[in-house]
Amino acid sequence: MIRRFPAGLLLLFFLLIPGAKGAELPENNVKPLTHTTKKESSASLGTINHNFRIHAKKATGTIKLDGIIDEPDWLKAEVADNFYQVLPYDTSHSVAKSEIRMVYDDKAFYLAIVFHDTIPGKRPVESLRKDFVFANNDNFLVFLDTFNDQTTGFSFGVNAAGAPWDGTMSGGAGVNLIWDCKWELKTKNYPDKWISEMRIPFKSVRYKPGVDHWNIQFSRQDLKLNEKSAWAPVPRQFPTASLAYTGQLQWETPPPKSGLRLALIPYVFGGVSKNFETGEAAHYRKDFGFDAKLGLSSALNLDLTYNPDFSQAEVDDQVTNLARFELYFPEKRQFFLENSDLFGNYGNANINPFFSRRIGLDAPVNAGARLSGKLGHDWRIGLMDMQTGHEGDYLARNFFVASLQKKVFSRSSIAAVFVNKEELYIPSTWQGNNYNRVAGLEYNLAGRDNFLTGKLFTQKSFSPKTNGAEEFAQGLNVAYSRKTYLLEFLQLYVGRDFNAETGFVPRRDFLEVNPRATYRFYTQQGHLVYHGILAEINNFYKPGNKELTDRSLGFDYFFVFKSRERIDIRGYNRFVELLQNFDPTNKSISYLLTGSKYTWNEVSASFASDNRTMFKYDFQTGYGGYFNGSRWYAQGSLNYRFQPYGYISVIYTYNDLLLPAPWTRTKFWLVGPKLDVTFTNKLFFTTYVQYNQQAENLNINARFQWRYKPVSDLFLVYTDNYFPGTMNVKNRALVLKLSYWFN
Repeated sequence: MIRRFPAGLLLLFFLLIPGAKGAELPENNVKPLTHTTKKESSASLGTINHNFRIHAKKATGTIKLDGIIDEPDWLKAEVADNFYQVLPYDTSHSVAKSEIRMVYDDKAFYLAIVFHDTIPGKRPVESLRKDFVFANNDNFLVFLDTFNDQTTGFSFGVNAAGAPWDGTMSGGAGVNLIWDCKWELKTKNYPDKWISEMRIPFKSVRYKPGVDHWNIQFSRQDLKLNEKSAWAPVPRQFPTASLAYTGQLQWETPPPKSGLRLALIPYVFGGVSKNFETGEAAHYRKDFGFDAKLGLSSALNLDLTYNPDFSQAEVDDQVTNLARFELYFPEKRQFFLENSDLFGNYGNANINPFFSRRIGLDAPVNAGARLSGKLGHDWRIGLMDMQTGHEGDYLARNFFVASLQKKVFSRSSIAAVFVNKEELYIPSTWQGNNYNRVAGLEYNLAGRDNFLTGKLFTQKSFSPKTNGAEEFAQGLNVAYSRKTYLLEFLQLYVGRDFNAETGFVPRRDFLEVNPRATYRFYTQQGHLVYHGILAEINNFYKPGNKELTDRSLGFDYFFVFKSRERIDIRGYNRFVELLQNFDPTNKSISYLLTGSKYTWNEVSASFASDNRTMFKYDFQTGYGGYFNGSRWYAQGSLNYRFQPYGYISVIYTYNDLLLPAPWTRTKFWLVGPKLDVTFTNKLFFTTYVQYNQQAENLNINARFQWRYKPVSDLFLVYTDNYFPGTMNVKNRALVLKLSYWFN
């Protein structure tokens, strides 16, 4: 039986893989910068680029944030310069000249950046909005590995117009931009350069006390030059955020110890809503709540929330649903996204034991608590408890998640998770499960040089009304990445009785095997940077008899240009055996029957324009079979920016399905124009309109935000839904929310 998959042998294989224990990088022949290779310190030299070192001295005077680097402490500070090019090539120093300085005092550390222009003209930026899109802006980012574990950390940044960026880091390179903290920034533009100064309080980040060094990386993107560079060299197949390639920040004295820190964020909100479909009277709501952040130490935080309101969260992007299984919509509520890697990164995208969107969307959240952070050098802990109220047919529920991670070898980890959903105040007529629980164990592989990565996991569910032999899931993925090629392998299994009610598992009772290979051919001349091919096979089997139920054979030939334009040409051969009745239009017109089998081919082409220009666009079009008929589709986006004050964009999708009777021909349009205006870096307005022909809905969402104090906001949110044919109103709502950060 497939449930006896030899996971133990695979774990042993992982543990013995060369590189998992921190093998030296065989191709790292770049010599360190001579001006950074000063005398050895007490620092533990763990990163590949440990010889790249910047020393931060303690300030003797006051630093004024004004975009002018004239204070004596700045003039005496050590300079990190001579950046290395990462893109489009990684074999030389950057053309763009950059200078970074760092100093600190008893309460904060400071960064001064000076970025010189190589090509004259306006510096491309998208807007003044916080947490800008990296690829669309001239920008600077700093990545801080404050625990020297090369896995977690913090990131701060700024674009050339002065828009801030901040986020927490996990997984060795990922940045979660939902995180917010108090820090200060001042940017000033000159004809030949731009300068920015940052002040980041020590209490805004977490770190191990008594340690006189952090891992650090500085990254610059110069869009006019089409160059991405880093202070410590990074192979071009990896992001500059890769903590495996950080240099080292050496403090003159260790940062100060952090005592008990408390931040209280109360908020008041009120609103009115009306359901025109049911003819109900307008419903008025006014209430209050709060968030609290308690720093138990410089490494461990306790977050609390009472009566939270998530009305200011961004609206979901609608999609045309032609899938056979549940669609995934990402979490956008801030409370759930902070430290989300400790809770939501277990398993796989389609075998996730904890999916926070299961909490609070069908019933209000009354209160919640989350404890997360580091225990010592090698351990991380996460505990979350959320309580929802009674709403309609939904009982009051408690959701509890516990997560524990242990670092092993250079950058790998072993982790365990436990998720519990408990129904409360259960009536005698209740037909559902009183509880649902999932326990999981996994090994995350990250080689010292990041070339070899992977994961091996297993999960077991527990429900009172299910006690089958197949209540577990298991998965394996591994990737080997080099400059010219990427090899990947994914294997997943979900038993027919596996039940993760608080997770995201859209499909059960399958075995999936998916190998992929990508090869790139780099050029040295002309407009083309590289071209290459991606090939993959994705097969699904019935676990019992290993009968094939789904197959996708695909290839993608791609071209990437120095102008940042990209062309992809794709082809697929697909086979599907339906495991349940399915309407290919998802309009409940009729059904293809369980057990019926279909094979078809399809081709597509896509193009993405130069994103440095004021007007940019991308599109994809494809044609081929579709179950027992055919399908032609087109999709893409248009975007025009009026920098630095925002942009107007349109996303669109068109599907033309030609199916036999009773469906005949079915056409679906999805169009979403969006206006994003940033009056200043504290005043924002967004209007998003989405017309979904399949759902027969026209949605309007407008959001005004005023950040009148650091991490303190006023939101005004308006939403409307219409029947597109008649423009009759379905429902309408207006919400006002005011928050203030005390600390």
